[in-house]
Amino acid sequence: MTPMTRSRFTAGLALVPVLAVALATPACAGGNAERGRELFAVAAGCGCHTATTGPVGAGGAKIETPFGTFYGTNITPDPDTGIGAWSDDEIEAAIRDGYSRGRGVEAPVMPYNWYAGMSDRDVADLIAYLRTLPPVRRENTPHEGELPLSRWAYAAWRLLFFTEPAARLVDAPASGLERGRYLADHVSLCADCHTPRTMLGAVDASMYMAGTATGPGGKIVPNITPHETGVADWDVYDLANVLESGMLPNFDNVQGAMAEAVDGVGGGPGYKDASDADRKAIAEYLKTVPPIVNDVEGD
Repeated sequence: MTPMTRSRFTAGLALVPVLAVALATPACAGGNAERGRELFAVAAGCGCHTATTGPVGAGGAKIETPFGTFYGTNITPDPDTGIGAWSDDEIEAAIRDGYSRGRGVEAPVMPYNWYAGMSDRDVADLIAYLRTLPPVRRENTPHEGELPLSRWAYAAWRLLFFTEPAARLVDAPASGLERGRYLADHVSLCADCHTPRTMLGAVDASMYMAGTATGPGGKIVPNITPHETGVADWDVYDLANVLESGMLPNFDNVQGAMAEAVDGVGGGPGYKDASDADRKAIAEYLKTVPPIVNDVEGD
């Protein structure tokens, strides 16, 4: 659901007939919408669900992949075109389990495989915030160029590459490196953008955070491991400052999807609206990931 997935996703689709049954695990009830807004910001405003001109969450963002062109869906509480008629459990199933109400298994362009690790409390708070968005009546734009039997293919991809956590976290880590890892992997989804993918569209775990020269849309996604070909000469302040201002240590600024992630899309919150503590936690964690040689920019 973040802009970092907008142009970066390459979904692997295996044409294997698989039947999937949605069995959602209820998240904690009684979410806190104010905390949910903070999570929405750390998640870069779930930017895939907002067109550049807004309204926030009303869908329409274009997501081009080798397996078709997808358009972010309406996640405002409009009862007819959005998620206003969905139960909390149905929204949670879409976020963490990859099941969409009435449609079955979602396309992996929705990074549910990462969101699966989000805590019960954070999911509940995020859902509470989504219900506060102004409802917008906007029909979802049909996907273009999908493979035949696409829903079966999505189910096959899920069977091959989705690993449900052995136990869901009730509460997220509160601070330190564990919080930084949690946010980077399961809320901000840094790895989903900055890690190359295999031929089948799954993330190549051996290249975690190492970037790619052939990112979605043909764009470079930089190496953010602490290697010389990545961000070895950046300190925690440099990394946190990029998340807050979009400004690089060389006084250049980020562009494209990362700029949208920082600023927010369509007037919504982005990384700049997250707490200083959360931005710092992510930055501190990134300095601890294994350094990987990958000169994606060819310097």
